[in-house]
Amino acid sequence: MRDIHVASRVAGIDLSGIRKLFDAGGPDAINLGLGQPDFDTPSHIKEAAVQAIRDGHTGYTANAGIPELRNAIVEKFRRENGLSFGQEQILVTAGGSEALHLVMEALVEPGDRVLVPDPGFVSYTPLARIAGGRVEGVPCDETMHIDVERAQEMMDGARLFVLNSPSNPTGMVESEGSIRAIVEYAMDASVTVVSDEVYEHFVYERPHLSASRYGDDVITVNAASKTYAMTGWRIGYLAADERYVNQCLKVHQYCQACATSIAQYAAVAAYSGDQFAVAVMREEYRARRDLLYEGLVSLGYEFPKPEGAFYMFVPMGQDRIEEAVKQGVLVVPGASFGENAPDYARMSYAASRETLRAAVERLGETG
Repeated sequence: MRDIHVASRVAGIDLSGIRKLFDAGGPDAINLGLGQPDFDTPSHIKEAAVQAIRDGHTGYTANAGIPELRNAIVEKFRRENGLSFGQEQILVTAGGSEALHLVMEALVEPGDRVLVPDPGFVSYTPLARIAGGRVEGVPCDETMHIDVERAQEMMDGARLFVLNSPSNPTGMVESEGSIRAIVEYAMDASVTVVSDEVYEHFVYERPHLSASRYGDDVITVNAASKTYAMTGWRIGYLAADERYVNQCLKVHQYCQACATSIAQYAAVAAYSGDQFAVAVMREEYRARRDLLYEGLVSLGYEFPKPEGAFYMFVPMGQDRIEEAVKQGVLVVPGASFGENAPDYARMSYAASRETLRAAVERLGETG
């Protein structure tokens, strides 16, 4: 078989280590590694998709998304975030991940510095590198929040600063003071802030505040995936200055054309319809967080209580991480999320209370 040649910017990137970890578990493994809701999509959203099929909405849509959905997102920003956008500032994408990809491709020149949280979501670094960016990790402080002073020190000369609150993997929610300080410094330093807010509705004490409240050079990325248990529907969006949207649209138009038409009509029902199911999920996640946190503390683990999303970032150490996997409790090693927390592991509590109790019991057997 002859050799093949691939682009170095892709060849140098590894596939996610999360999947490799899952392969290590046996048939009775308890999976605390999945980053998706274990709830079903609310019925009124599914019915809207069925109706879209019946109505024949199965062809291409406008590249930026159907007007009904972009208007629904505009109204969502007004209602929930106190922000005013026009329809022309919204681009509907195939999930939040595509929105992040579009931003990196449209804004990052080869060699541009891209600041990402470390530990941070697994996609930030690969997407920035594929776009030619030079990634630098911004550390957390001892409370697992962004080290604001260090972030500001690193920001001069950067092109993008990626902000994620609530955070995957730490589960922390940034304060108003921290978000304002980061965004205002970024504006003074001519750094565009990319604010990933996909977990905004899953906060338990401290409120979520959108970064766009504090500066005009902010690109907000969000998705229906986590809020409405729609990970497989692949609906996300970005909201930004129309000039950014127009450039992102070029990449979207040629690689994606449009988000799935049926899923877009379902998302209209999600954003415009009854929000009760979101509150139900939030309160169940809160209960699960408390259950898992108390269980881990009882085993001797010490770490700040998560404030949002549905993750815990636990200082386990390499030996106990490996032992947990051997015991059939699948957790994601901190090395998957950057360089700064190799001895930590992410646990998802998007699992039943019974499953979480069983996981704590098994972890107690690891010593």
